[in-house]
Amino acid sequence: MTREATAPVGLGLLGCADIAVRKVLPALAAAPGGLRLAAVASRTPEKAKEVAARFGARAVAGYPELLADPEVESVYIPLPPALRAPWVRAALDAGKHVLAEKPLTADPAETAALATLAESAGLVLWENCMFVHHSQHHYVRALVADGAIGELRTIQAQFTIPPRPADDHRLRPDLGGGALLDGAGYPVRAAQFFLGDELTVLGASLKPHPAHGVDIAGDALLRHADGVTAHVGFGMEHFYVSRYQLLGSTGRITVEHAFTTPPAHRPLIRIDRQDHQELRTLPADDHCANTLTRFADAVRAGGPADTATSVAQARIVAAIREAAHAG
Repeated sequence: MTREATAPVGLGLLGCADIAVRKVLPALAAAPGGLRLAAVASRTPEKAKEVAARFGARAVAGYPELLADPEVESVYIPLPPALRAPWVRAALDAGKHVLAEKPLTADPAETAALATLAESAGLVLWENCMFVHHSQHHYVRALVADGAIGELRTIQAQFTIPPRPADDHRLRPDLGGGALLDGAGYPVRAAQFFLGDELTVLGASLKPHPAHGVDIAGDALLRHADGVTAHVGFGMEHFYVSRYQLLGSTGRITVEHAFTTPPAHRPLIRIDRQDHQELRTLPADDHCANTLTRFADAVRAGGPADTATSVAQARIVAAIREAAHAG
């Protein structure tokens, strides 16, 4: 499909999940230009019509019809984890660029296969890990590189949320539920962001839900080849925590509201040293809008997929599950 380099990219929504309606589509509507919502599909036609009318798009009859729509150049797929892989593959087979929620799939082999498919087709395949597109984390990474806390020794990262309603898809094993798939990606990706993708799992623990058949909490210890470690924690029956700390040889950096940062929030970076503490307030930033803009830019550039970190994350998450079960 040929297109003007500056024309908005036609986007199709495949599934009217909460994150799409509550976060992604409002961000798209507030900052048009890179992407244009062209069509909406849902298992429930009434839902598709409602969302399409709200955001100025067309409702189509179903997922196959959306993938056949010539105005749809790219697809956003926020389906539950166990349902993503077949529809990501179908979208790529239809020649569409794909932005899919995290995790990209529930299985590392499937993630790798989809990455290979996108690469061979010259299509963009992005896992929607929005927080890495927030400027606060690049600011912190620059601090570490400049020696603000000496040599980095270890990372601690946690993402936990309060209990979910009984009918929430996160509590359904058939839909890829559980804290590992739903929440571990945040602290694991933070470890990758600062240490790189080549991390091994030294040990892990998962807590099963007594009734729903999914893991409800977990912890893991990761290690980079240079000896720097990362302790990651995640859970779905907790006080809300979204934080990481970087501990170095001469200081520590703490970031709160790290992973689901509201667009109006002004990040506060805390730097602790032996004799004093610094608090640095950064400008507000919208990582959701940034993600959409950069996805559109990648589509305009013609790909290819940039999936190495997603493939590595899928491997790490699978290794956490294996280590926990072995333990």
